[in-house]
Amino acid sequence: MVDLKGQYAAIKNEVDASIQEIIDNTTFINGPKVKEFQKNLEDYLGVKHVIPCANGTDALQIAMMGLGLEQGDEVITADFTFAATVEVIALLKLTPVLVDVNPDDFNISIEAIKKAITPKTKAIVPVHLFGQCANMEAIMQIAKEHNLYVIEDNAQGIGANYTYSDGTKAKSGTIGHVASTSFFPSKNLGCYGDGGAIFTNDDDLAHTLRGIVNHGMYQRYHHDVVGVNSRLDSIQAAVLDAKLPKLDSYNNARRDAARQYNAAFKDVNNVITPKTVNGCDGICDTCDCHVFHQYTLKVKNVDRDALVKHLNDNGIPCGVYYPIPLHSQKAYKDDRYNEADFPVTNQLIKEVISLPMHTELEADQIKFITDTVIKFVNNN
Repeated sequence: MVDLKGQYAAIKNEVDASIQEIIDNTTFINGPKVKEFQKNLEDYLGVKHVIPCANGTDALQIAMMGLGLEQGDEVITADFTFAATVEVIALLKLTPVLVDVNPDDFNISIEAIKKAITPKTKAIVPVHLFGQCANMEAIMQIAKEHNLYVIEDNAQGIGANYTYSDGTKAKSGTIGHVASTSFFPSKNLGCYGDGGAIFTNDDDLAHTLRGIVNHGMYQRYHHDVVGVNSRLDSIQAAVLDAKLPKLDSYNNARRDAARQYNAAFKDVNNVITPKTVNGCDGICDTCDCHVFHQYTLKVKNVDRDALVKHLNDNGIPCGVYYPIPLHSQKAYKDDRYNEADFPVTNQLIKEVISLPMHTELEADQIKFITDTVIKFVNNN
């Protein structure tokens, strides 16, 4: 699904030199490279504060801890996403409220959010799924009307631009009160292990978050808040800092691959290509709203699982994100949920399939992949 070896080859000398410098200096934790990457990422995003941490799940949990949410507070998030989003809500003894998503861009439904709000609701966690932003303008308006926090789960969307109705733009993860991201190796900006970060423009919140990531300490052995041990190590920061200047080119390469995929599937019945929020379907040259962390098709009147097997039999990796909705997972089942509230999610889990998507995809590879999909769809 990704070609990390090919990506590494292009930055090998820079990465190797940076890692060797850290080993020589033994600045493994909270070293200069972590602070350098933090500042560079703040500049790239146009956000006041980046707080690096150990992984994306920690980032989301720490963001919620920093907001002071209390046991029993309700947090609304999407049913169609990876479990980490709801996992941290449950770990903090908050009450997850899962809602349906849009059928076209897979992001959280605005109408479903509105219906789910109660007097106990304290936060909304929109997930920028597969690489493009949820409808943040509408979400921020809802949050303002109901005095709610917005925590962006930006694990899949780093580098994407969100365009407001007046034409102005902002980077994903810089719009809500706070945001989290993951630097897992397969992400658009990925390290060579685990890593994550939290973003905010709120000075006071940033101060609180910096204490939480380091055992609640601002001064050694003075624990002012309840914290955790969650730090980005210097070697991972070095890898990320080498990749950060190339992030836009990485994302452009993914968009170009998506355009080639879309063109190949344009006239294929029963194959629905990804939709982008600005309506260009990712084909136009000016699209910057989608960074295609995943390239996810919907197949109609096709045995999706048989297609997965067919691709695997032909040496083509693929993924189903996600085969089981969160409201049906054993850990998160709740009598509050009614299947009638999740018609889109329950349909998507039968139809979605993600094809290889990375910065090193070549035209002949895409042609082989698309020809294989098309042949199966047309013959079944």
